[in-house]
Amino acid sequence: MEALAVRLSGLDPHVEGAIRVVTFYDTLMRRRVDLAALARASAGLAECVVGVRLGGTGRAIRLSPEGMDASGPQAPASSTAPVTLDDEEIGTVWLERPGPPNPLDEVLLDRLAIAAAAAVERYGPARTTMADPALVELAISADSEEAARARALRLLGFAADLPVRVVAVRARLPLDRIGGLICPARPVKAAPLAGVGVLLATTVDRSAFPAGVRAGIGAAGSPDRSWREARTALRFATAGRPVVPYDELGALALLAQVPQDAVRDNPDVAAVAALADDPEGLETLDAYCSTGSLRRAADLLHLHHSSVARRIEHLGKGMDIDLTGPSGLIRARLALTAWRLLDD
Repeated sequence: MEALAVRLSGLDPHVEGAIRVVTFYDTLMRRRVDLAALARASAGLAECVVGVRLGGTGRAIRLSPEGMDASGPQAPASSTAPVTLDDEEIGTVWLERPGPPNPLDEVLLDRLAIAAAAAVERYGPARTTMADPALVELAISADSEEAARARALRLLGFAADLPVRVVAVRARLPLDRIGGLICPARPVKAAPLAGVGVLLATTVDRSAFPAGVRAGIGAAGSPDRSWREARTALRFATAGRPVVPYDELGALALLAQVPQDAVRDNPDVAAVAALADDPEGLETLDAYCSTGSLRRAADLLHLHHSSVARRIEHLGKGMDIDLTGPSGLIRARLALTAWRLLDD
């Protein structure tokens, strides 16, 4: 191939460059990279912002030459090409090059469109965020060697310099749908693991989690630590607070490390456990602990504050805790949280 390029370059100075572009994309396709990795590699090759959009999902990816999400509004496309699969146009690829187009831009976009179609055919538009569970486990396991972890992340499409955040999820919704919502335009991978949904993402939009999903979000950084944090945070997720970032737990995270036998033997926790057969009482205690105010708890429960006050007084007597005082409220909050962590 290189010898042919040298001979042809004597006739056309752009032929050798074009052949190198074709070889570049052939290599990416052999490695079975996904759309995010394909766009990242293309942006580095083109030395300008590259965009990929699929019409069926509306998903758009814009990456800078540094491999990061292209910030700011989309610039006018300097060159575009359709992505075609089975004679059907399924999307578009484009370059946002300032100034005149590069002589090789047409070849680059043509090969990018072909590679994008191959990626869609391989993974399917609805499964582009799904990944091999074994590969995800290798990326987040505390037992993985760093070289193996780095290779797994690279195969999943994450650049070495990109921070990776792990999310632990419990939901009936498909994981790829959740991943597409919380990280629509940057790398995200999903897989079920040990009864929990795992999402690996470079950014997480906390406000985008759909209803019915409970999630724990680990801090960005080492994936194994982020996974451990995400699982801990998931244990604190409730109907009232379904999405819990680990870094907002603070000292509460220490409760997850207390042995469960010690938690069960605690009188305050035992008093909360006794309320398990009293949904109304448990709901009232939860609202009061969450708000710290009789009036705000009454608003939450759609009751008059005097009715809530009577319930709290009754609950306090049964628990042998003065719930109206600051220390009693703290004890109730800790006991309620610790009780929820039991057998979770």
